[in-house]
Amino acid sequence: MDSINQPTPDTTITRDVTRLSEKTGNIYETVMIIAQRANQISTEIKKELNARLEEFSNFTDTLEETFENREQIEISRHYERQPKATLVAIKEFEDDETFYRKAEVPEE
Repeated sequence: MDSINQPTPDTTITRDVTRLSEKTGNIYETVMIIAQRANQISTEIKKELNARLEEFSNFTDTLEETFENREQIEISRHYERQPKATLVAIKEFEDDETFYRKAEVPEE
């Protein structure tokens, strides 16, 4: 994912709500757009992580046979160090990298 490689703050910072809601005109719409994008990012990261960890899965493991795999631990740490999906989604929204559209309600 390209958006994960962008400089994104590691912690939550205070943001100006009125500035965030300028693009949509409604803070609730802004929050929903960011939340949906965060869910998409989170799902992509989870799929990628599961694909990488599947290489290490051993279907014959029992509780006694579980071993620590150094590579598996490093992969997990890499994903833990990445910024949270909500921070990436907010950054994309602020940089106009998020595509969204309003659903048009048909008039009678």
